[in-house]
Amino acid sequence: MPFASIPQAEPVTRGDRRKIIVVVAVIVAVLAGIGIWAAVRPGAYDASRNGCITVNLPSSMGGSLVHQCGSRARALCASAYAGTGVAPRLYRPQCRLAGIAPPAGSAPLAR
Repeated sequence: MPFASIPQAEPVTRGDRRKIIVVVAVIVAVLAGIGIWAAVRPGAYDASRNGCITVNLPSSMGGSLVHQCGSRARALCASAYAGTGVAPRLYRPQCRLAGIAPPAGSAPLAR
């Protein structure tokens, strides 16, 4: 049998400890860097602006992220300004942040 006996454990040397500490320190530094980068630069879906809207809607499976730009955002905002209910109420503030105003001649809706 090739593995009939288990070899005796060897003590960890000073050089091995240093290597382990360096590897752990590098891993911690990389993870900290990724965490800081993610906090500072959340990405394109961070906020509604410049004709793009981002809305987080509650759903049965937790949440649904809706992100639209351009003509799709304008169409979605037009239906949100005309509609009632939870989703249109969540869309309207994001439409305003994106610079998409209600259609001319429509009555202003409460937030």
